[in-house]
Amino acid sequence: MEFIKQTIEDVILIKPKVFGDERGYFVETFRQDKFEEAVGHQVNFIQDNESKSTGGVLRGLHFQLPPYAQSKLVRVIEGKVLDVAVDIRQGSPTFGNVVTAELSSDNKHQLFIPRGFAHGFVVLSETAIFAYKVDNYYSPECDRGLAFNDPLLNIDWQIPAEELKLSDKDQKQPGLLEINDECSIFNVELNLYE
Repeated sequence: MEFIKQTIEDVILIKPKVFGDERGYFVETFRQDKFEEAVGHQVNFIQDNESKSTGGVLRGLHFQLPPYAQSKLVRVIEGKVLDVAVDIRQGSPTFGNVVTAELSSDNKHQLFIPRGFAHGFVVLSETAIFAYKVDNYYSPECDRGLAFNDPLLNIDWQIPAEELKLSDKDQKQPGLLEINDECSIFNVELNLYE
């Protein structure tokens, strides 16, 4: 596996080795020891999730407040998505910065999104099956979101806005400046992994 720090170093693109021939392929999608060496701390994934979406569906940008903040390790089993992570840690030199990565069943890339980031993706193929590991359980009380179209983020979703398909909830999320006070708990100095 190759672990590549992104423009925000805590976000890591993972390129697994794929062994293939005329029969198909084999790929190791997760190995705890190499993963923790790359991220620099212990991450205890406790739940796997999977979603299927049609083309143009945008899910996000989502995050959870402590004590239910989540790290995610995401990948695409079928299809192609543009995956997006936004730094919402106050005091971070990259606060409000965005990392994007194309994840697909062809490239088998994965993205690690640590706690203190909002996350979302848009489906670029006809359909996509999206899988992710999380290190904390879902908490409706701590569930929050960030506007996908906040001009401060300037995210190019690669699909015209009028063609995007969003849930009612995701169409009404607040902007970065509106969540700023609530996200002060994501101070970059805090160790969110204790």
